[in-house]
Amino acid sequence: MPTVASDEDAAQRGVFGPGSLAWDVLLHPAVIVFQSPAQFILQLTYKPVVAGVRDWDPISKKAHRGELTLFDVFDRGQRNSGIHAPMWLGDKDTAARVAEHLIRVHGKVAGDVIDVGTPELGGYDANSPRDSMWATLTEMHSMLWVYERLGFHGLRLPRRLKPEQRDLYIKQVSEYSRLFPHDEDELPQSMDDLQKLYRKYDDLFGVTKTLSIIPETGQNFHQLWQESIKKNYHPSQRKVKFQLFFQEGLFKLLAMGAVSGKARKNSGLTPRQEKKVLAARVLLLPLAWLLQTRPVERYFMRMMWGPDAVELVAQARKRHAEAKRKGA
Repeated sequence: MPTVASDEDAAQRGVFGPGSLAWDVLLHPAVIVFQSPAQFILQLTYKPVVAGVRDWDPISKKAHRGELTLFDVFDRGQRNSGIHAPMWLGDKDTAARVAEHLIRVHGKVAGDVIDVGTPELGGYDANSPRDSMWATLTEMHSMLWVYERLGFHGLRLPRRLKPEQRDLYIKQVSEYSRLFPHDEDELPQSMDDLQKLYRKYDDLFGVTKTLSIIPETGQNFHQLWQESIKKNYHPSQRKVKFQLFFQEGLFKLLAMGAVSGKARKNSGLTPRQEKKVLAARVLLLPLAWLLQTRPVERYFMRMMWGPDAVELVAQARKRHAEAKRKGA
């Protein structure tokens, strides 16, 4: 079990620590429920991440062999939040150990071609300062959107943080980025810095018809994925299929309404589709509130973050509340 961060000293405080604004966001029930769908929406508009998944992810390898099942897809989604939680909520040693593990795992995730349709984009490397930075920034920025646009505060509607709070959040996020290879001069210290980064790397965001084509074989990764899942479907997968309905359907719809207009456009939504998504977010806000109530949130936390993360989040919330009381 990872060691939860405390406010006793710098080493035990971890990357963010109890009482931090980042923990206000991270530990909010809305973020627990919608974190994965929102992260996938934003992160999968960053072309080097898509290329890495396409060429190297275990689910991609299984799809190539025709062995991919819904169980694999569900397990991949659960590991997403579960493996990151110790870095977000653990002490400094825990965060460093998990980061080092991920750096080793991603050591081979590199290629010469991001998109066969736009070879001028060059290649990708998951452990390069550029791609490591964007992996962390897209994780954390998507959480902020969820917190501000779906996160209820009791019966009070979601609300946007003050500009100085948003700047502080981004500054704290950069501390997380430092766990991985990075260029110190590029790490944003404010929301304005982050927006400048988005503009600088604008050509690396978006979706194209050729991005899913595997350079070595010319096959379409998404098509291989769908064909493999269909071929290997079995009635025993019904429970997982039901859970994926929430993650890939309902939760993704709400998360799509929470991310920025630019992210929706980069995801491939047409203006008409975007209007429907935004209308759905407003209409479904009562449901979003229900999903954040303790028993419902706990169910989806266990399903989507894994049992270890449930205990980790519970301990972190307790220490966070204590730190907030001390600082009041």
